[in-house]
Amino acid sequence: MTYNQTLDYLFSQLPMYQRQGSSAMKKTLDNIIYLCEKLHNPQNQFPSIHIAGTNGKGTTSHILSSLLQQEGLRVGLYTSPHYKDFRERIKINEKYIAEQDVISFTQYVKESIQDISPSFFEITVAMAFDYFCKQQVDIAIIETGLGGRLDSTNIILPKLSVITNIGYDHMNMLGDTLIEIAGEKAGIIKASTPIIIGERQQMVQDVFMNVAKEKNAPLLYAEDICTAALLYTSDGLSTYEISISNNINFKVSTPLNGPFQIHNIRTALAAYLTFLNSKSELSEEKISNGLTHILANTSYQGRWHIQSKEPLVILDSAHNIDGINYITTELKQLNKSLHLVLGFVKDKDWQSLLAKFPRDSKFYFCKPSIFRGLALSELKSYALQQELDARFFDSVVQAKATAIQSADEDDCVFIGGSTFVVAEAL
Repeated sequence: MTYNQTLDYLFSQLPMYQRQGSSAMKKTLDNIIYLCEKLHNPQNQFPSIHIAGTNGKGTTSHILSSLLQQEGLRVGLYTSPHYKDFRERIKINEKYIAEQDVISFTQYVKESIQDISPSFFEITVAMAFDYFCKQQVDIAIIETGLGGRLDSTNIILPKLSVITNIGYDHMNMLGDTLIEIAGEKAGIIKASTPIIIGERQQMVQDVFMNVAKEKNAPLLYAEDICTAALLYTSDGLSTYEISISNNINFKVSTPLNGPFQIHNIRTALAAYLTFLNSKSELSEEKISNGLTHILANTSYQGRWHIQSKEPLVILDSAHNIDGINYITTELKQLNKSLHLVLGFVKDKDWQSLLAKFPRDSKFYFCKPSIFRGLALSELKSYALQQELDARFFDSVVQAKATAIQSADEDDCVFIGGSTFVVAEAL
């Protein structure tokens, strides 16, 4: 079986959330427990850090990986979804899992796949655990896929748990209120294991405090450990002032641009400092290098991704109301004419997301090429009703090309609305 044949098998035979939505989700941990038992429980053979949250958990995971690499560690990183290459999900430092390892693992578990019909996500989690175990990583950073309590990653016993924030997303599976959603995310809190909360949100504070107390887990807020303040952005780099609670202050320039990065940097740095504790002497140089070299260290992409400058072309995979709020605030502050290449999936509240974008923009609507992609007919009805300056395209690539061609050098072309739109535009 070739690598492409292996991917065809995984994508076509297994229930996949990206393709099918909530019907692909498993509501127990039975399958991942079964798979990992068949693999001799690889998740117990390496130390890990577990990261959940509504927004920023992928970026926080990448930043933390880059910081820990500066300590000379071999860092496993499991994130989802992928943009272009399936192997983006499973990395050690900046290197993707080898194609042959994907083939070998799939062949090994094929009988189990036939026995229990796992989801695509369950198989990829098991693959990551098996790979990190065999490669003997020094530490693995494991990002949840959705929620926490019933997420397939939640069979690890991490050294540290992190919850970035709580916002409205996936309500059909996690609950309709922030308290319910927080309860699902709090499911990653483990007994006697430190838990870092990225944002202090009054509405859900008691949820985390109660679970942490029940589990005897030390509860820490990132803002009590360190802060990050944006000073300015120039030539594709943002300069931040980093302050650590023991009165260490320094500046660092990094390609981490755009909204929400202050929160992501602060949360990742708090996790890094807590994990190291007294194991390593604090080094401004290591922290600076970790933030500066995140692209080289982790192949980070897809988040406020500046693709070109004349016109300014930005891609971002924000796809829930909090994420879009940050994006649109940042776009307005650019003070540029906006050309928006947007597409959505039909099981999101896309009208609420779309309403956040400036109405005086030029819109280039498209349908991502997945089954869950929102039909252009619905976008046409909305645009007509709202009297938007809108054009419609059968593909993301066509919409992107037209927007760039239509924009002046001083304009901004923004591409987003869905991870799948960004994936096709990269």
